[in-house]
Amino acid sequence: MCDDRTMAEDEAFLDPAGQTTRRNFTMLSAAALAACATSPANAHTLREQEVQVATPDGSADAYFVHPASGRHPGVLLWPDIRGLRPAFRTMGRRLAESGYAVLVVNPYYRERQGAVIAPGESFADPPVRERLMGLARALTPQTQSIDGTAFVRFLDQRQAVDTRRKIGVTGYCMTGAFMLRTAAAAPDRVGAGASFHGGGLATSAPDSPHLLAPSLRGNYLFAIAQNDDQSDPAAKTTLREAFAAAGTAAEIEVYPAQHGWCALDSQVFDQVQADRAWSRLLALFSGL
Repeated sequence: MCDDRTMAEDEAFLDPAGQTTRRNFTMLSAAALAACATSPANAHTLREQEVQVATPDGSADAYFVHPASGRHPGVLLWPDIRGLRPAFRTMGRRLAESGYAVLVVNPYYRERQGAVIAPGESFADPPVRERLMGLARALTPQTQSIDGTAFVRFLDQRQAVDTRRKIGVTGYCMTGAFMLRTAAAAPDRVGAGASFHGGGLATSAPDSPHLLAPSLRGNYLFAIAQNDDQSDPAAKTTLREAFAAAGTAAEIEVYPAQHGWCALDSQVFDQVQADRAWSRLLALFSGL
């Protein structure tokens, strides 16, 4: 997941000469958002709203977007460590245009409603990074399961969601693990899950997410960043063995891209590999 090591690796990969400025990075992020704002073929007209989701621990703010008519499979989208923000709203809209009712959530609602990173702030800044890491550390396996269950229940209560079909869940960076814990907490409803450059998925801890494989149903996708794989090459093997032993279908692949490559506002956003990962996500969710 995002940490000092990952930041150093990404910065060296992006700019080995050390010439990238904050202004250039902001321009790159804006360009990525603009590039991915293009609607897919036969895109649905959308309805969108900011919502509050009741949980056992309070009220979570979230963004709900779905086709304007009809009922569609629900999707829970957990953002990366930088939380709910324009980049992930854009990603939620893009998924909704393909025919899904998408809930993009704020995982930090217990501590802070709304954005946790301001325009112009960067994860590369130590004070910002420490603030976000502190928020992330407060989210335990228990809170992840509690919140995932509440978010799935919210989707099932929406008129736009077809409850005859299963729900999909996606996670990025640290929330790859949240995806697995959500799926394990609501196995009767979650039918597919995807992790993009997810961290901490297969560890030696007694509550490692990969140990949940026997509790899962449906199909799963793990898109691993090349530098994450280089740091922990055994993780993908542990994942494969766990899912194979459980008899749960999983596509596990290392992508030739850096940690964070799928997030539209990431400094290492990779259009080609992000589009490839997106196509695999759509193929995964087509079975919901």
